[in-house]
This record gives sequence, structure tokens and C-alpha cells, in this order.
Amino acid sequence: MILNRAERMLARRYLLPGKGEGFIFLVASISLIAVALGVAALIIVMSVMNGFRAELFDKIVGLNGHAVIQSVNGPLSDWQRITDMAKKTPGVTSALPLIEQPLMGTANGRFEGVMVRGMRVEDIRANRMITTNVLAGDIRSVTPGSDMVAVGSVLADELGLYPGSQITLWNPEGRSTVLGTVPREVTYTVGAVFEIGIHDYDKIYVVMPMQDAQQLLLMGDQVGAIEIQTNNPDRVQQILAPLQRVVQGKGTIVDWRQMNSALFEALQVERVAMFVVLSLIVLVAVFNILSSLIMLVRAKMRDIAILRTMGASRRGMMKVFVTVGVTIGSLGIVLGIILGAIFLYFRQDVVDAIQKVTGQNLWDPSVRFLTDLPAKPNPVEIVAIIFTALILSFLATLYPAYKAASTDPVQVLRYE
Repeated sequence: MILNRAERMLARRYLLPGKGEGFIFLVASISLIAVALGVAALIIVMSVMNGFRAELFDKIVGLNGHAVIQSVNGPLSDWQRITDMAKKTPGVTSALPLIEQPLMGTANGRFEGVMVRGMRVEDIRANRMITTNVLAGDIRSVTPGSDMVAVGSVLADELGLYPGSQITLWNPEGRSTVLGTVPREVTYTVGAVFEIGIHDYDKIYVVMPMQDAQQLLLMGDQVGAIEIQTNNPDRVQQILAPLQRVVQGKGTIVDWRQMNSALFEALQVERVAMFVVLSLIVLVAVFNILSSLIMLVRAKMRDIAILRTMGASRRGMMKVFVTVGVTIGSLGIVLGIILGAIFLYFRQDVVDAIQKVTGQNLWDPSVRFLTDLPAKPNPVEIVAIIFTALILSFLATLYPAYKAASTDPVQVLRYE
């Protein structure tokens, strides 16, 4: 929409308050701020939702892989052959044997349920989710036969553990005696404390070398599962389809969608719902633009009539008022982007400040899984938000602009 010099001058004039038009300017300013708040809210919420999903995906998949081959009945005895076949499958980047078994752990007179995770030493040291998040101790101390383990930070807090302290693990499937089965009880030394960032994992995990886990669980040379990583997690089912024949009858393949389907589906539904609900804020702001333009048209009715008698075209008058409304919307969008960027940059500081003032824990990791408020702005979504706000602002200008363009100078100036 191209304006000539006179139309640009009129648009600038109508954007600024004239004599006796303070109320109209106030309504227009409120409209601008409302658009800014709506756009900022959409950008903030969508970025946080994206960050929440991405952070969960990275940490869950970083620890559990894109898929897991589990035995149908008991441990995997033929795991070496299945691991070799998995590594040779196109699209598979790694296949790691591991053991996961829920047990009971005790230290300092306290008892907690734990998840023993047995991994090869080279796999422990190659797992960045563990090695890059060590809070205390040295992960390199966790070696076969050393009776050293690494524990999650929340579990360490609850049992009073630190590097050098001891934790006792209880295996209910112990040795058989004349009095029945005696639980197997083994004491280990804590070599490292790590924090993955997912509360449920940090609360239960005890990581140890695979050989030590096999001895604790009396598994011999067997493993519990094989963790698979692929080059494309979104195509994990297609990539692992050839492995189905290899493990048929011996195990089953469970990918990351199946392991966490309820969680990720709930996040997706909540993401869409939040977008729709917060879009209503922008819609309300657009109605404010509509009302301010209607008042402006009514206040400028005499001026419009005079301009029409001087040769101003209907199209020109319509362009002037569309420009005024779209300018208000555009300024609101720019301000909203700035506000959204500032909030996202200082998001954790804002959460901490609110918690300090209110005394409430707004980000309880035991409820929200993650220890920090994540954010991941998506440029495509931000462009969609901007485009949506612009379209709504444009549509809001059409009726007032049409009324201004259809003004009859004769009727308006008859009694002047």
C-alpha cells in the first residue's frame, strides 16, 4: 500500500493527538500496549514450551537413547550378536549394552528406592549427560572392581551422600538357604555425584560399571537391554525396522515416543492450547485498535468531509486510516518482540525474584521435571506470531477506514 505525500502527512497527523483528542490518543496507546503484551506473551510462552520439550528430549534421550531393545523374558543372553547387528544397521550411530534394575538403597539409616544402571566404563565416560554434569567427585574413579558408583544429586541429598561416603544396595534375589532366600547386600563407595537436570532421574539413579552390576544382580554375562542411538530420532521406527526380525522372539524394540508418549503428547496439546488462548489477548488488543479508529473517524468527520470536497479520493482516505491502524499494530508488535526478548533473557532471574518476593516455589523440579526454566525461540513461530498480529491489525482497520471513505461531504457540511 503506497501513500502519496499528502496521505502520509495526514496519517502522521492522525497518529498524534490533536486538540481535545487526548482520550482518543489514550485509547490508541492502550491498544498499542495491549498488542505488545499479547505478542510478548505468545513469544514467551511458545519459546518456553519449545525449550521445555527440547530440554526434556535432549536429557531423556541423552540418557536413555532413541530406542531400547529389551528382553521379552529375563535378561538378554545373546546381547553381543544383537549389538553387532544393531551397529551394522544403516542409520544407527551406536548400540550400547546396559543393565537397569530397581533396588533398595540405604545410607545413614535412611532408605530410598534406587535404579541401578550398569554401563561399560567407556560408555559411562562417553555419556555427556553424566560426565559434563558432575557436581562432586570424579567420574573416572568409577571403574570395574573398585566398588565405586556415581549417584544422582537428589538421591545424594536425601541419603546424605558425598564422594567417599558409602551406600548399601539390596538385591532381593540373593542366595537360597534352608530358611529361604536371603537378600544380597553390597556396600559401595560414592565416587561422584551428578545432576542431569531431570528431578526424577537425579532422585533414583546409581551408575556403576556393568561387571559390578552383573555381580550385584547375579546375572553372569547377561545384560538387561541395549540402548540405540540413531542419526534421526524422528525416523527411529523406520531405521530400526530391519532389527525387528533379528530380535523377534528374544526381545522387543521400544523407541523414545513409546517410552515417553504420554508426556510428549501432553506437551504438544498444551502447546497448541496455550497458543490459542494467548492469541485471544492479541484479538482483544485488535478490538481496541478498532474502537480507537472508530472514535478517530467520528472526531475527524468534518475534516474528512472538507478533504473530500477538496478532491481527496475515497481510496486515499481509506489508505490513510488503514495506515494509522496498521502503524499502531506494528509498533505494538515491535515493542512486544523487545519485551519478549528481554523476559526470555532474564527468565530465570524473574522466576527467582518472584519466588523470593512471594515465598512460593514456582518452579518445583519434582513437579516440572527440569531444574531450570528453559526457553528455545523458534524463528518460524515468531514470524507466524508477527504475521498473525499484522493480519488481525489490518482487518481491524477495514471497517473504520471504510466509514471514513464513505463519508458524504454534503451531509456532514450541510449545517456548517
